[in-house]
Amino acid sequence: MRPSRGMGAISPSKKPRLIERKDSDVPVKLYSEGGTAWTRKEGQNPKGGLNAKGRTSYNKAHGAHLKAPQPEGGSRRNSFCARMKGMKRKLTSKKTAGDPDSRINKSLRAWNC
Repeated sequence: MRPSRGMGAISPSKKPRLIERKDSDVPVKLYSEGGTAWTRKEGQNPKGGLNAKGRTSYNKAHGAHLKAPQPEGGSRRNSFCARMKGMKRKLTSKKTAGDPDSRINKSLRAWNC
């Protein structure tokens, strides 16, 4: 079972509470005030995607092995660009697809798609 992606807004009067989960022998610690770094601003790259801290927190939380972007080319880049362009076309509104500051457009620019 994976931890939830969005922890929701917590009122300032509540103190953060540590929640421990154990997924396949990897303990996961989440704070109820905002989740792990990859879900918050501090783990996101302002130019799109996740920064090193965000990738590390995602890897720890999910047992994944996210790597840094590969903008110079290669099979990972080609696969990413094809997948994300399809998501942009089918899963975003016209407003989001046309907004240069949307997360998906920043990410496509970071990968030189």
